[in-house]
Amino acid sequence: MAISSTGLGSGLDVSSIISQLSALEKQPLKALQSKATNLQTQLSAVGTIQSQISSVVSAATKLGSVLNWKGTTATSSNSAALGVTASTGAAAATYSVEVQKLAKAQSVSLPTGPTATPLPTATEQIGAGTLSIQVGTKAAVDITINSGEGTLAQIANKINSTSGLGVSASVLTDGSGKVNLILRATDTGTAGAFNVTVTEGAGVGSNLSRLATANMTQNQAAQNAEATVNGVAVTSPKNTLTEVLGGLTLNLNQVTTAPVEVVVAKDTGSIKKNIEEFITAYNTLNATLSDATAYDPSSKTAGPLQGDSVTNGLQRAFRGLISSVNNTGSTFSRLADVGITAQLGGALSLDSTKLTAAFFDVENIQKLFTNFGGTDSTNGFGVRIKDFANGLLSASGAVTNKTNAVKKALDNNSTEQTKINNRATLVEERLKKQYTALDTKMASLTALNAYVAQQVTTWNKSTS
Repeated sequence: MAISSTGLGSGLDVSSIISQLSALEKQPLKALQSKATNLQTQLSAVGTIQSQISSVVSAATKLGSVLNWKGTTATSSNSAALGVTASTGAAAATYSVEVQKLAKAQSVSLPTGPTATPLPTATEQIGAGTLSIQVGTKAAVDITINSGEGTLAQIANKINSTSGLGVSASVLTDGSGKVNLILRATDTGTAGAFNVTVTEGAGVGSNLSRLATANMTQNQAAQNAEATVNGVAVTSPKNTLTEVLGGLTLNLNQVTTAPVEVVVAKDTGSIKKNIEEFITAYNTLNATLSDATAYDPSSKTAGPLQGDSVTNGLQRAFRGLISSVNNTGSTFSRLADVGITAQLGGALSLDSTKLTAAFFDVENIQKLFTNFGGTDSTNGFGVRIKDFANGLLSASGAVTNKTNAVKKALDNNSTEQTKINNRATLVEERLKKQYTALDTKMASLTALNAYVAQQVTTWNKSTS
């Protein structure tokens, strides 16, 4: 006799019994699941620490790189007349600059006025022939104007479409519908000056010679810029001087009436910004390490890495490094000497007044951060902190090892949970088989009992 539902034959709540017995088998899962949650929290905390150490590495690298200390700034006492910019490596100095002339580009146009030949209309053909345009000492370039191509707009288009000519053309229309041709040198300075000669073409009424520079009005003569720097005369075909002072670019905007003072100095603003970025990165890491290892007695809550020797050791090592004394050959030997001090709890603060005062000896501040002496105590702080932090993140570093250890613990925990679940499943299957067999036996006995009772009843009736 088959039993379709466990418990029907015996009358017992077999499903409940099996469920409770299976739950007993899975009881160890609660501790493992709780531990897995803690491990995941630890892994997240270590990941945050790892990321923040990378930020410290980036900030320390900036401070430890000599290139980041080469920046300079340049200021002009009259930026409207004289603009100035400094490139990396420009020498700190002060210059007195005067501008006598600005570089100008030559410009000519058709003459106007009572005695001038009237300006043509936009559609009027002024002639055909060849324009020969010579710029500076370069070879002349010939531009052919064919019959029917002689409006000023067509001529301007041919000039502008001649690559590398050094002259540009534009057409100006006045209110009466008359047009004028303006020729302008592409480059300022006398080297960009041009001359136009004309060979008239065949045809009655050709007047292309009007475009020869000898027949046009000079609106502006080519002119070089002229200035004096600390009393030394300089000239340039351009108003941007890049080769007069090493690492400096002077932009001549106006003729000056008084000397302009140009001051070139170390870019201490960028250096201070790099120091502030390091302090921010360090303080963020310090706060994370403190929170991760802290214990709050009021709430009886521990940080995810409270009591962890690696994290506690990491925090002590950073604080020791920050407060250490370096033998870099600098007149400054500690970070505190330039205004960087550790507060209660390990966070760094910057005394801007002290740092500004130290910038009067910027070369020695640079040594304090960038010196590479080959040993830990002789390397600058930027170099030391970068190397130490990079070591933590290396393949065999403390942070990497901690990350791997937590991951391994999570893997082991998962394996143990799987074992318990598998064992509970086997127990449940065994119990179902046992209770199914019991049900079958009980059902058989019940049927036999019913049969016997029926036979007794029948016999009693037959004998009465």
